[in-house]
Formats: sequence, C-alpha cells, structure tokens
Amino acid sequence: MKPVAIFRHAATEGPGYLAEFLDERHIPWQLIAIDEKDAVPQSLSAYSGLVFMGGPMSVNDELPWIEQELDLIRAAVAQGLPVLGHCLGGQLISRALGGVVSKNPVVEIGWGQVTVSANIVARSWFGDVKTFEAFHWHGETFTLPPGAVHLLSSAHCVNQGYAIGPHLALQCHVEMTADLIAAWCEVGAIEISDSRTSPAVQSAQTMQQQAALKLAQLHQVAERLYTQWVSGLKPAV
Repeated sequence: MKPVAIFRHAATEGPGYLAEFLDERHIPWQLIAIDEKDAVPQSLSAYSGLVFMGGPMSVNDELPWIEQELDLIRAAVAQGLPVLGHCLGGQLISRALGGVVSKNPVVEIGWGQVTVSANIVARSWFGDVKTFEAFHWHGETFTLPPGAVHLLSSAHCVNQGYAIGPHLALQCHVEMTADLIAAWCEVGAIEISDSRTSPAVQSAQTMQQQAALKLAQLHQVAERLYTQWVSGLKPAV
C-alpha cells in the first residue's frame, strides 16, 4: 500500500495515537512537516490517503501553504482519496469544500463531552457510542460544506465533526496521548491563562490529571474512527 500522508503544522501537533494505530496495522505513513518547511506535494499519486493535523494558526491566515493544502484536499476529494482532518485539519477540509471558518462563541481547551448525532452515517462511524469525552483546543469553528453529514456536537460548539463519504473532519482531538497533552499545556500556557474566563477552559493540571482516566476511552473511539477511515484507503495500483 502507498503511504498515508500526514501533514503536521506545528512541532508539538504530530499524529499521536494515529501513528500508533497505523504502525500496529503495518499501514505505512509519511510525515510532511509544514512547520519544518516541507513542501506540499503537487501530486496525489504517491499516497493512499491524506491526514491533516492541528496547529495554532487560522485557515484564514495568509500563509502560502494553506492554499496549496486546500487545492490538494479538493483534488483528493475529486479522486475519492480519503481525507481526515483534526481541528485545524477539519477546518481546512471545510474551507476547501465550501464551508466557512470563523470564531467560535467561546474558546474550548481541555476535556469536554461531545454528543454523536442521531443519523445512520454517524452510527457507521461511531457504532453504539452516543457520547464521549473528547479533548479540545480551539477558538474557531467550521460550518458544514455542501454534502456533509453532521456527526458531533458539544455544549460550546455545534459542529464538532462531519463526514462526506470516506472523508472525516473533526473539530475535537481524538489523537491525543499523555505526551501530547503535556506538551500542549507547556507551549500553550499563555493561551490557557488568557482564556481562563471561558466556561470551556481547564487548567493544565486538570487536563493532565483527567488524562489518566479519559485517554483509554478516547483511544477506543479513535480506533473505531480510524478503522472506518483506513477501510477507504486506496490500494497500490
């Protein structure tokens, strides 16, 4: 199988649990480190799927690689090559396909419950799971592009996830590991402090303490989502 291309936009926002999932199943993957000036591929021919991770920037920023990634997402969707987005990655998919990314009513940082939508597409991705504790770190949100089916919502963000055929866009983070949470709390200390008046922001201590209890369930949900997503990967031809 051709590798899955994983786009990293910040040094601390790598694939986390997704990398573990792919390695355990011997699914090859290639990291494209935008934060280290790796070039955005101009062709999809080398890949079986595309994954876009998070980052502190906005998809509305004037950064040269954003338009290049948007074009790549559009090409992948046109060719039926599965695309997966986490947070910023989900926002990139939304904007690429005609949605809008704008400020969320409140900043969400930390653990918070999300609710799975009551529709057949959501059940195909989540099975019997109706709610779970996801990890959040965002100040913006996306609208659903044409043809998308709503999958997830939270008390503070209506659009936490959607699917379009084999493509999955998430506002929340299911890829988290204890190491990722610790790193984000360190580099995001100022953002946590500046956002402390938000009803959806936890302290670094709370986030890390709750990780011990909540990561196992999150990984179960992530495993189900990733299993569904990789089932659509394009085989080598």
